[in-house]
Amino acid sequence: MDRKRFGIWAEGVATRCLTRSGYRIIERNWRTRGGEIDLVAWRDGMVIFCEIKARHVATGTDPADAIDRVKQERIVRLAEAYLRDHPELAGCDCRFDAVLIRREGWRWRAEVIADAFRPGWE
Repeated sequence: MDRKRFGIWAEGVATRCLTRSGYRIIERNWRTRGGEIDLVAWRDGMVIFCEIKARHVATGTDPADAIDRVKQERIVRLAEAYLRDHPELAGCDCRFDAVLIRREGWRWRAEVIADAFRPGWE
């Protein structure tokens, strides 16, 4: 499977996982010049910005490692832009979650990390 198809597949896995966990997806692949937010969701009165990372065991890297400080700062800037573009969400609490997808043997496992990182907003 090529990289683009793998990404689309991983996004579908993450969406199903989040939906089953009570998240309501309100936006997919929201883009600006500065980048893209994979998923924006709503749960328990909170706007949740979700980063999806998937890795195959053969790569030897953990998907969580790809959400480094630079990536976190970019996601925070994108979230700020998203909130500016959606004034109806002004005043809502926000959180940053990650969905990590790993291959374990013959199976794939999706793990939702709630509140994966915190911006300097507080």
